[in-house]
Amino acid sequence: MSQTLAEIAAALGARLEGDGTLLVAGAAEPAMAGPEHLALAMDPKYAAGLSKGKARAAVLWEGADWAGMGLQAAIFVARPRYAMAGITRALDPGPEIAPGIHPLAVVDPSARIGEGAAIGPFVTIGRAVRIGRGARIAARVSIEAETVIGVDALILSGVWIGPRVVIGDRFICHPNAVIGSDGFSFVTPEKSGAEEIRETLGQRGEIRPQSWTRIHSIGNVEIGDDVEIGATATIDRGTIRATKIGSGTKLDNQVHLGHNVEVGRDCLLCGQTGIAGSARIGDRVVMGGQTGVVDNVFVGDDVIAGAGTKIMSNAPKGRVLLGYPAIKMESQIANWKHIRRLGRMNDQLAELREIVSESRQGAAAKNDESYSDDDEG
Repeated sequence: MSQTLAEIAAALGARLEGDGTLLVAGAAEPAMAGPEHLALAMDPKYAAGLSKGKARAAVLWEGADWAGMGLQAAIFVARPRYAMAGITRALDPGPEIAPGIHPLAVVDPSARIGEGAAIGPFVTIGRAVRIGRGARIAARVSIEAETVIGVDALILSGVWIGPRVVIGDRFICHPNAVIGSDGFSFVTPEKSGAEEIRETLGQRGEIRPQSWTRIHSIGNVEIGDDVEIGATATIDRGTIRATKIGSGTKLDNQVHLGHNVEVGRDCLLCGQTGIAGSARIGDRVVMGGQTGVVDNVFVGDDVIAGAGTKIMSNAPKGRVLLGYPAIKMESQIANWKHIRRLGRMNDQLAELREIVSESRQGAAAKNDESYSDDDEG
C-alpha cells in the first residue's frame, strides 16, 4: 500500500521538506528501515539509528537537519505520538475481506445489509438483523436476531454478538470478542454465605448447605459510536435493563463488563480490567491493566486508576487511584515508601532496645552499689 510522502504529510497536516514524490510502503524504526520505509525518528535520541538504516525519508522533530542526515525528504510533526495515529492509519491496508456476501455466509432473508458491505465466509446473520453501509465482517462471525449495527463497522473473525444488541457507527471489534452473553447472576433461597460476609465483613453465622438458582438475562447491550472492543473481551447483557458503553470508549483485550454495567464516553479500559455488575463508570475514565471494580459502585468522570487497582467503593470525579483497596495514588506511593523502610526501622528499633536494656542494667548495677555503700556506712 505505497503512498507518496506528500500524501502522508497532507493526511497528517504536517510540514514536508524535500522530495514529496518519494513512495513509502511502510514505517520502521530508524536502524531497521529500508529504502521503501518511512523511518520514525521523532526524537533526537533516535537520530543515531538513521545512519544504521537505509531510509530515504523520515518523520523528524522540528529543527532537525534532515539533509545533513543524508535523507532525501522529511516530515516534521509537533506531537509525535499523535502523529503515529495518522501515519499508521495511512499505511494500514486493513484486513482482506472480499466485497459482497461470500457464498458460504448464511444470511437470514429478513436481514437488511447496507450498501457496500463485505461479509466473509461462515458468517451467520440472524433474523431481522440490520447492518449499516460499508460494514466489513470477517469469517466466522455470528450476529444474532434483531441486532442493529451502524455504518462502517469492522468486525473481525470469531466475534459473537447476541440478540437485540444495538451498536452505533464506526464500530471496531477484534477477534473472538463476545457481546451480549448472559450475565453471571445467581441467587440462593435463603441469604447466602457471600451475602452474609458482605454485610459483616468477615463474621459468619451458621454454615449450612446452599444451592444457586440462575437469574436469566433478558436485557440487551447498547454501544455508542466510535467504540472499539479488544480481542476476547466479554460484555454481558443486562438482567432487565441494558448494559451500556458510551461513544468513543475503547476496551482492550480480555476486558470484562458484567451485567447492567454502564460505561461513559471516551473511556479507556486496559487489558484484563473487570467491572462487576451494575457498576457505573463516568466519562473519560482511564483504567490501567487488571483494574477491578466491585458491583454497584460509581466511578466519577475523569478518574484515572493505575494498573492493578481494585476499586471497592465510590470514587469521586477527577480522583487518581492506585492499589488494593484503591486510595489516592500519592497516598499509596507514600505508604509503600514507609513499607520499604520497615526493615531498616526494625533494625534501628532493635538497636535502641539493646541500648535501653544496657542502660537499665547499668542503672540497676549502680543502685546496687549505692545500697552496698549505705550498708557499710
